[in-house]
Formats: sequence, C-alpha cells, structure tokens
Amino acid sequence: MSVTSTRRTNIAPDGAVGQEAFAVIRDTIAKLNMVALGRVVLARREHVIALEPKGRGLVGTTLRYPYEVREEKPYFEDIPELKLPKEMLDLAAHIVETKSAHFDPSQFEDRYENALIDLLKKKQAGEKIAPAREFTPPRVVNLMEALRASVDAEEKKAPAPSTRARRAAKKKATR
Repeated sequence: MSVTSTRRTNIAPDGAVGQEAFAVIRDTIAKLNMVALGRVVLARREHVIALEPKGRGLVGTTLRYPYEVREEKPYFEDIPELKLPKEMLDLAAHIVETKSAHFDPSQFEDRYENALIDLLKKKQAGEKIAPAREFTPPRVVNLMEALRASVDAEEKKAPAPSTRARRAAKKKATR
C-alpha cells in the first residue's frame, strides 16, 4: 500500500454511545505513537484510511492503492539537470520572499465551480450562452528577463496615498 494521501478530514464520535470506544482508540494510538489503518466507503468505493490522534479527535487521511500511484522516474527522466546561475536563483528567491504571506484558506475559492453555477443560472434564466474565448498565455523566452520584470513591477508600484499627499503639499509650498 502507498502512503500517498488524497484527503484529510476530522473525525469525532457520533453521540454518547461511541465516545468511550473512540477515546480508547485515540488515546492508545497516541500513547504508542502510531497511526491506525481502517477502511471507509466514499463515493461507492472502498478506501484505506489512516487515523491519527489530533487533540480530542482523530484526523483521517484517505490513502491511495498501489495501482493508483505511479513511479516518478518515468515522468522526470527526460528533464535535464541544469546548472542555474546564482543571480537567477537569488532573484527568484527575492520574488518568492516578497510574495510570501500567511496561508489563509478563506482567500481561495473554487472558480471553476462558481463559473459553472453562474453558467447554469444564466441557462435557467434563458440567457444566451456565448462560448468562452480562447486564452493563450504569453511565452516567456528569457527567464532572467521575466524575473527582473517581476521585481521591477514590484518596485514601481504607486506610492501610498499619504506619500502623494505629502509630495503635493511639498510642491505647493515650493511654488
């Protein structure tokens, strides 16, 4: 069996009857520093699930069967090993650091599902549905130029309103 996870979910007992059995399993695997394995049926399919103690509950992680997991070597063997210039790596690290922030799941939404729901609502309302325009992303020819352009764009952002107000006041004062 593979240990590649697919989905994590919190698990709690359903009612007073199962609380003691739930607590015994949770506390025992926590004490032994182990993970329990079980089986669960989701979407008309049986899955193997790993149960890990978490606070007063359990976290269940569904696992993939070996036939669902492919070896990575055939996918990556054609990728050449490159010696990247230090300047390029430093520039990329700078971009990543400036764009880094605390992860907030509420900032993400399923855009595909939302677009599909909007489309269905328009169709129900009798609106004409126009086919989506094709989008072709621009090709990046030189990665260093793209990295520099990204840094330049970040540095050329408009100044904050308070800065503009101070500059305008300074210009008026010098006139």
